[in-house]
Amino acid sequence: MSGVRTLLQAAIAARLSATLTGVRVLDAPPGRIGGPFAVVDEPVLTDWSTKTWAGREGRLIVLLYDGGERPVRLRGVCDAVEAALADPPPLAEGWRIVRLSFVRSRMACIATDRWTGTVEFQVRVVREDS
Repeated sequence: MSGVRTLLQAAIAARLSATLTGVRVLDAPPGRIGGPFAVVDEPVLTDWSTKTWAGREGRLIVLLYDGGERPVRLRGVCDAVEAALADPPPLAEGWRIVRLSFVRSRMACIATDRWTGTVEFQVRVVREDS
């Protein structure tokens, strides 16, 4: 049985891999890779359970990396991530996403010709068979 963090991270990565054209989607930062690429960070979750069902809530961040003098392409990728996750992907093992809402995005220059972006979501999941 996988943890809900692993299930959520895998589902988000699969959805982004299927919808982002020309962007490699990973679950951990690579050693060396050309851009653009996205890393689905491990979600930070807290208990959101009641007496009758199990639940978790927290934050999920998608990190984006690209090169270039200006972040024009990266802005488009940020928008594409938000659009791809407007409809939450299905989970496994009885878990279901009940809320996946955009919180914020940000871009920053990390070197003369390297850019990073973050797209952050609030997430709530429940276990349907609890």
